[in-house]
Amino acid sequence: MCETIVNLDIVVPNQTRYLRFVGAIAEQLAKELDVPEETRDTLAFHLNLALTEAVANAIQYSSAANSADSVRISFSVKDANLSVRVFDHGGGFDLAALPTPEFDELRERGRGIFFIRSVMDSVQYHKTDSGNVLEMRKKIA
Repeated sequence: MCETIVNLDIVVPNQTRYLRFVGAIAEQLAKELDVPEETRDTLAFHLNLALTEAVANAIQYSSAANSADSVRISFSVKDANLSVRVFDHGGGFDLAALPTPEFDELRERGRGIFFIRSVMDSVQYHKTDSGNVLEMRKKIA
């Protein structure tokens, strides 16, 4: 039997000023999960990083940064697996085609997906009839 522990959906305006708020929600969720104490802070940091990067990308590329648009975030914890989905209405991109960033070049952008992949167990992206979905998963047991 599959036990769903958490289902949480939030919608935020398409504005970067909500990034800290979104990160705080992710961190608090991680701290409330039934995970070993010694890994809880790391999980909270990883989830905050992955989610703020994903939402920042969604805001930047969604409807040409149309501030009237919104970004939806869905958290689900089921059978010791955490799933976070970020929904937006942007033009989309090819996740597989993204190059590894050049870290010896001092650039302000271009590392978000790399960081997300580094801290999450799987990252998938797909388009739907209603927009784009970036799905990030992490085993928490």
